Amino acid sequence: MFHRWENLLFLHWKWSAEEIQSLLPRGLWVDSFAGSAYLGVVPFFMRNIRFRGFPSVPWISDFLETNLRTYVRDKHGTPGVWFFTLDANQPLVVWWARRFFHLNYIHSRMSARLNGVEILDYSLARADSESSGTSRFSYQPTGNDRLAAPGSLEFFLIERYVLFAWNAQTNLLQSGRVHHQPYLLQDVSLTAWDDQILRWNSFDAKSRPPDHAVMSPGVDVEVFGLEPVP
Repeated sequence: MFHRWENLLFLHWKWSAEEIQSLLPRGLWVDSFAGSAYLGVVPFFMRNIRFRGFPSVPWISDFLETNLRTYVRDKHGTPGVWFFTLDANQPLVVWWARRFFHLNYIHSRMSARLNGVEILDYSLARADSESSGTSRFSYQPTGNDRLAAPGSLEFFLIERYVLFAWNAQTNLLQSGRVHHQPYLLQDVSLTAWDDQILRWNSFDAKSRPPDHAVMSPGVDVEVFGLEPVP
């Protein structure tokens, strides 16, 4: 498949490695940087999703997504991403990704708009009745584009090219690769943020600000199918 990911906001909180490890499936271990594990909240725009050889379909191929993620390694030491939840406002995509990619997609009511010059106002609320409240982010880029320096915290958090998923039907850990150019990163000015998504997933950040925040204008992505982790 081919995607374009646009206007990504990356918010990260340092977190207890022990707590995260207790929630991971068999075969994954928490990845840490300088002794710290991280939870990340990433709101962004999905654009032009299509299968190889097929055109995109506007009312299906463009939608909003926000994921709650952490960073892991498998038994081979392969670094990757584990998604606790992925909220999206396209119910067909939610069904398809849950069915065929075994990812915990959740249907949410979401909106995003430009508010003035380069200010993005982004909000979501879960469609189910059990998750109360609305999550909102308002952000804009500041400064020049840059690449994450190898060995840096930004490189550890951002430059990940493998996702892991647990197939409950087969009780097997699977992995899928993505390919894209390295992210161009920009410092970000946050005028609104919250930790509602963490609380929906039973993580209590006690409303403390994120420990790291950055954004990217976007990347074109090639996504490959899932395979069992040998």
